[in-house]
Order: sequence, then structure tokens, then C-alpha cells
Amino acid sequence: MDHELLDTKEEFSFIKRAKSFSHAGRGILVFIKTTHNAWIHLVIFLAAIVLGIYFKITVVEWMMLVLAGGLVLVAEAFNTAIEIDINLTSPDFHPYAKDTKDVAAGAVLIAALIAVVIGVFIFGHYLI
Repeated sequence: MDHELLDTKEEFSFIKRAKSFSHAGRGILVFIKTTHNAWIHLVIFLAAIVLGIYFKITVVEWMMLVLAGGLVLVAEAFNTAIEIDINLTSPDFHPYAKDTKDVAAGAVLIAALIAVVIGVFIFGHYLI
């Protein structure tokens, strides 16, 4: 093992870890404040949670519901981060910048469609 690499490693610090959580929390706030689609996803997720409580879904169904809702929110957060970066690094129109934004938005759509399918599997038999 290369000892030079070990010498350049920082020591573990609870203060630095706490700061990283603080930065992540700020990122979540920026995401929620600036992303209108996040509000839509959150409202739909909340509605699904209310349905889950109402229908007394199983533990496995809860796990799938949380995973599906979380997947959509994570995809939307990455999409937002990519848009922020592209707007900074490519303020003028460029076809690659557009493609990057469109692919990221497409990833959100894929995640949302997966969540809808999971929602149908979970709630379909309760609603019929």
C-alpha cells in the first residue's frame, strides 16, 4: 500500500461530519424551495401515505411505497442539481446542455412511472 496516500488522508472529525449534514440539509431546503415539481411529488406521496394508512397496507407494501416515493424524490433532486449546474456552466443555449436537461427530466419521468405502477400494485385491489 502506498504510504503517501495514507499521509494525505484527513482524520475523521465529528465536526466535519456535522457540517456535511448541515450542507445536505441546506441542499434539501434549496431543492424544496426552488423545485415546483417537488411539491407535486410530495403531495402525491402524502396522498399515497394517507391511502396506506386508510387501507392498512402491509409492511411490505409500506416498504415498496416508501421506496417508490423516495425514488421519485431522489430522481427529482438529481434533476434539479443537474439543471442548476447546466445553467451555471452553459448559460447560452447549447444542444448538449438541452440534451442533458432532457435526459435528467426523463429519468424523473421513468421514476414517476415506476411509482405509479407500484402504486397500482399496492392499491389496485383495495380500490376495486
